[in-house]
Amino acid sequence: MKCKKILLVLLAVFLLAGLFCMPVFAAGSVADAVEQTWGDASEQIRAVVDSVVFPALSMVLAIAFFVKLALTYFEYRKHGQFEWTGPAILFVCLIFVLLAPNYIWGIIGG
Repeated sequence: MKCKKILLVLLAVFLLAGLFCMPVFAAGSVADAVEQTWGDASEQIRAVVDSVVFPALSMVLAIAFFVKLALTYFEYRKHGQFEWTGPAILFVCLIFVLLAPNYIWGIIGG
């Protein structure tokens, strides 16, 4: 009896799922749709990335660089040893982010 109820519930669920499902067929290739979407949106994406993302990253890295440089200087005053690794890594990252917009769009193709 219990097995019949479970079977009827499963049958009802599958029938409802089949009734409410609608087949989806891609009109053409998916790669074409992705390329067309990228072509339509690439200028907007480029404008947002160039005017928002890279300046925000540059600002965060610049603040982190100067804070780390100050902390390194205070550590030097306290212990007499200047550690260049942290500020050097942040400086290289800052230079990379500042120069990235010049070549990133050539790689992506925007």
